[in-house]
Amino acid sequence: MAVNGAGPKGRPITGNLLEFRKDPLAFLQKAYKEYGDFVPIRFGPTRHVYLISDPDSIKEVLLTKQASFRKAKGLQTAKAVIGEGVLTSEGEQHMRQRRMLQPAFKKTTISRYGDTMVRYSEELISEWRSGEERVITNDMMRLTLNIITQTMFGMNLSEGYGDVSHALEVGMKYVSRRASSFIDLPFELPTKNNKEFKESAEMLDKIIYGIIQERRAKGEEDREDLLAMLLAARDDEDGTGMTDKQVRDEVMTIFLAGHETTANTLAWTFYLLSQNPDARAKLEEELDRVLTDRLPTVADLEKLPYTGNVIWEALRIYPPVWAVNREVSEEVEIGGHLLKPGDTVMMSQYVIHRSDRYFEDPEVFRPERFEGDLLKRIPGFAYFPFGGGPRICIGNHFAFMEASLVLATIARRFRLDLAEDHHKVEGEPLVTLRPKHGLRMVAEKRR
Repeated sequence: MAVNGAGPKGRPITGNLLEFRKDPLAFLQKAYKEYGDFVPIRFGPTRHVYLISDPDSIKEVLLTKQASFRKAKGLQTAKAVIGEGVLTSEGEQHMRQRRMLQPAFKKTTISRYGDTMVRYSEELISEWRSGEERVITNDMMRLTLNIITQTMFGMNLSEGYGDVSHALEVGMKYVSRRASSFIDLPFELPTKNNKEFKESAEMLDKIIYGIIQERRAKGEEDREDLLAMLLAARDDEDGTGMTDKQVRDEVMTIFLAGHETTANTLAWTFYLLSQNPDARAKLEEELDRVLTDRLPTVADLEKLPYTGNVIWEALRIYPPVWAVNREVSEEVEIGGHLLKPGDTVMMSQYVIHRSDRYFEDPEVFRPERFEGDLLKRIPGFAYFPFGGGPRICIGNHFAFMEASLVLATIARRFRLDLAEDHHKVEGEPLVTLRPKHGLRMVAEKRR
């Protein structure tokens, strides 16, 4: 069966691109509510996109028929920043890199980093004063960058935080602009954006290649950070390791994805708690009862189910990865629709996580919904904050552990509320979903 179904009309040449660019989240939600699970969208005269919101069809794309798809334009563009890492590579190269990375992200391996996550969280809030206003989005970015730097390299990057943070920000915005552009200007053109991006990329490369080469020269095999594991990794099938370029690409992928997504999750979590005092009180009661006057540990997480559910619910309402795109590489039927090579399918976590088909009162922050067996009662791909299938986020356990430990460490000592003169809070869907203009919050000490 060929593609059928109605969708938003759009303009003659640009199609739906301008409306999408103006407010991607509102556009996608409206398209889903008005036209259903399979919505044709047009970005420009030739780029055909299909918004898929049926969990069974999403499972076909990401799992059962994933061989008929490749990474779409956004992640192809991201190669300019993160290279051919596990996030952007395809086919056999992807499977090889994933095999080599897997041991570094086992639960038993990442649990050793829990103390680091708690220690840096404590250091951050030791600067806070009761009643002061904090830009919590900046605080969370700095915190998660410090954590990933320590766990990745075994070093503190606080002195160079500003430069590295700016370079990562430039890269994120550059990828976001190019991914939704109507015309792709060559990287070589000396535009202001291209020049700024090139300078930032060169600065990051200089730092990361310098660390890799210094580590290889010293031969410090006994270190327990992620970089040591990458340098020591060998492919089970052919016994080969990674080149400096491959290590750099994986480091850059983890570096970028490993702090940006968790920082946004934490910022959104504190915002949602500030708007839902009953949920915050329940969280604080659990932390006080389980931890009393001590810091949390990895072993405590199983005793803090509500803390975990707060993170799961924040990931539902404000998923850091707000959409996953795939490009059709060979003719394939999805949900009764025949797709052709070059077509793009878009699957939006933001849209599906807020569907009342799968979640009662979907706009309401209710961590209790994850108690029991919610994820067994709904279709498998009605909730997929970390993606799914063979390309599911390799760092999902690391990210969830980090978010839970940081939340527990901060919430046991401080309560955060929006500043009185705060602007309207809204999402900014770049590569990840972040709070637009940041979040200014007042920190009040609890104990």
